[in-house]
Amino acid sequence: MRLFVVILVTLIFTFAFCPMVTLSSGKNNHLFFIERSKNRHLVQYDVQLTENDDILDSNPVAVYWVLENGRQRDLTLIQRKLAYGIDSYVKLDKNRLRVFFVALKDREVIVEKMEGCFRAVIAINSRPSVLERIYIVVPEKVFLSSQDVFLFVNRYCIITGKLNLISESW
Repeated sequence: MRLFVVILVTLIFTFAFCPMVTLSSGKNNHLFFIERSKNRHLVQYDVQLTENDDILDSNPVAVYWVLENGRQRDLTLIQRKLAYGIDSYVKLDKNRLRVFFVALKDREVIVEKMEGCFRAVIAINSRPSVLERIYIVVPEKVFLSSQDVFLFVNRYCIITGKLNLISESW
């Protein structure tokens, strides 16, 4: 019951009071972003491209903060290693990449070109889905346990063609 109430309140707060950020689209190289309940700063993930619009061989994904005022700031070393950085990546093809992000734990993300732009594809509920936005609710406590972090994901299911909001607890 507690989990249901937290999820319901968070959804109402998210859609009623938080300004929506434009999701990745068109020719830009944005993959997805992470929002947190703590403040309005975002962690943005972008694919880095060559002049020919191919994925770079070294440092193919850039991760950085977008602050409330719109300025960008690099992650600290601790943030990169323990929270929001890239754990590892393998280039599968010229324009296809397998990435493991620290924030997504052991979930594999495939970065690939779809309909003219790059997308982050992740399996959610055993279905390949385009990841666009993650919203994390972190209750204000001194010590967090794994049951205190809730994850809400905006994703577009490739199989069904529908946009869904999914939630799960870490």
